[in-house]
Amino acid sequence: MALLRSFRHPRTLSLAAGAVIVSGLTLVLPGATAAPRVPRVVDVPSRPAFVKPQASPERPALVGQVLGPSTVLRTENPGRLQILLADGRSFRLGGNAQLRIEPNLLDLVRGRIIAWIDPGSKGSTPLRVRTRVGTASIQGTTVFIEATAETVLFLSWEGKVEVRAADGSVYRLTSGQRLEATPQGWKGPHRMDAAEARQRRRNSELLNGFQAPMQTLPVIERELGLAP
Repeated sequence: MALLRSFRHPRTLSLAAGAVIVSGLTLVLPGATAAPRVPRVVDVPSRPAFVKPQASPERPALVGQVLGPSTVLRTENPGRLQILLADGRSFRLGGNAQLRIEPNLLDLVRGRIIAWIDPGSKGSTPLRVRTRVGTASIQGTTVFIEATAETVLFLSWEGKVEVRAADGSVYRLTSGQRLEATPQGWKGPHRMDAAEARQRRRNSELLNGFQAPMQTLPVIERELGLAP
């Protein structure tokens, strides 16, 4: 009997260990692969920055805060924040900005935004940013938009950006090109010169000073030959 127990014991231990391993995988894997499927705040490097949920009072933006449909984001200089959308796309907002998150687009009323789609993303629909003069569509690229009372600037940091103007005109930008809507009409697209590109990379409050990563920043620097 003692001999039988000595043969059975290793097998019993092996089965028990296997059960523990399988159980561990069952517990760990869902947590490791699950990701929030709602927009949320991932960084607030400077304030004032605010979130106003639909039909609720405005409140200070907090990291981890979930953003429901039609949430309005607002910043006052030097306030900035970074948002991760439900589909994995991201944007940063700054300046005296106001933006509403809609189901299929970002509605920029004023201020500065830089929005991007991670390299290798399989998203089938473009990320759209609407302004009072037109809507920018991006897919696999990085766009900067600045909307002031007088002008709206569209800038492709890297990749292709399509801008559909309110008057029906369509403009297409490639890496390093800018397009501006002014009271006198549309200007561009034309490529930034090297000095402007370097200055923007060095001084932009949306390219610098965040803890949350911007995955396309190395692509921008490689495409335009820039360094921080």
